[in-house]
Amino acid sequence: MTIEAFDVLVIGAGLSGIGAVWRLQQQCPGHRYAVLEARADLGGTWDLFRYPGIRSDSDMFTLSYPFRPWQGEASIADGASIARYLHDTARAGGIDQHIRFNQRVLAAAWDSTLRLWTLQVSADGEPRQYQCSFLYLCCGYYDYARGYRPAFPDEHRFSGRWVHPQQWPDDLDWRDRQVVVIGSGATAVTLVPALAKAARQVTLLQRSPSYVLALPARDPLANALRRCLPTRWAGSLARWKNALAGLALFQLCRRLPSLSRRLLRLRVAGALPKGYAVDTHFNPRYAPWDQRLCIVPDGDLFKALASGKARVVTDTVASVEPDGLRLASGTHLAADIIVTATGLTLQACGGMALSVDGRHVDLGQCVAYQGLLLDGVPNLAFCVGYTNASWTLRADLSSRQVCRLLNHMRRHGYHQCRPRLDGPAGERRPLLDLHASYVLRALDGLPKQGARAPWLLRQNYLLDYLFFCLGRVEHPALEFS
Repeated sequence: MTIEAFDVLVIGAGLSGIGAVWRLQQQCPGHRYAVLEARADLGGTWDLFRYPGIRSDSDMFTLSYPFRPWQGEASIADGASIARYLHDTARAGGIDQHIRFNQRVLAAAWDSTLRLWTLQVSADGEPRQYQCSFLYLCCGYYDYARGYRPAFPDEHRFSGRWVHPQQWPDDLDWRDRQVVVIGSGATAVTLVPALAKAARQVTLLQRSPSYVLALPARDPLANALRRCLPTRWAGSLARWKNALAGLALFQLCRRLPSLSRRLLRLRVAGALPKGYAVDTHFNPRYAPWDQRLCIVPDGDLFKALASGKARVVTDTVASVEPDGLRLASGTHLAADIIVTATGLTLQACGGMALSVDGRHVDLGQCVAYQGLLLDGVPNLAFCVGYTNASWTLRADLSSRQVCRLLNHMRRHGYHQCRPRLDGPAGERRPLLDLHASYVLRALDGLPKQGARAPWLLRQNYLLDYLFFCLGRVEHPALEFS
């Protein structure tokens, strides 16, 4: 079997992977690379999800790349627009010519003698091998093959149709149907107003409430900046404005949770019909930003509720009946279609098996150096974004840091870089700083972070920007050879 060899292999051609390659071409022009993508098209999340109303839950001025600012009018953009933006970016940078589609990485093994990673890949169902000196994983953190779908009592009795948003069927017709959406997160609050446009009625059935925040779908200041300034300057100012505003909101919620709860409740109460049971349906038990806030552009969810085409029910499923759901309270919810917007299934490193010199790498026991490298694992980086802000803000910083590391190694003649957790990192914490159910279910299989730098994953774009741009590459915890 012929083995193709590269300096760098990037795994994943989604938002992170395309941005990583742009930086690689820009900052490391002498490195030979390829991109391995498991799916038949680029785009990652924005190619996978096709459910009605899909959109960004971050503003596009921070979700887009700083080297190619967003030019659309909408700040909260629909999924199709984001997919087009990613295709255009890949084409503009010539990145699409380097992507190998339908290449699922099954395993990656590091050999210290060869100083190479060898990848076992399923290429259109056929075995193939690749080798590289450096491996950069940009495959996100959830399982593209399946979402999370809990079992419901007597669910086989339902005579209608079950649907999970991650596998939305093309032939589903919800016109003039009664639809129940089970869930309370970003997907659920996106689906309800989109389905309510044609359905007879849509019911959002939630076990417990989430924080919901209405924001304008368009950013007047950002659009005004683009009319007055060059594209790059306007994009940079809009990006920093929104990044710092989001950081300020996060800090307010974490430092003054009682005040933040009251302010968020007042915003919701002002958007709903007078007398609406705000505390029952929109006042969560947890503190603000223990889980991500659900963003609704122009308050579309509240408008759907005010119109009577949609409603919220806070209860649990006692049993499934042929024509709907029986709730713990005894209430019957009629349904022709039940959508289980019940979350994601997380997995680390695209589900591939990793080994170093024949030793299996247990990702759940690894600690992340700078939220980017894994202790004891040489010449490998993984891209992870923020949980409290746009994914791209940190993903782009990560890719720039990988390029700095690659250039440092080449400049000094190093063939290997391995983080070593010899000193104390402090208390080990989950890498993703959220108390959401989908994160808690996956904690054992995800890398950890420490309590202090360089093993701490900050949730602060300003500090990370200064650290990654001005800090040194060399560190006592990094072993070069």
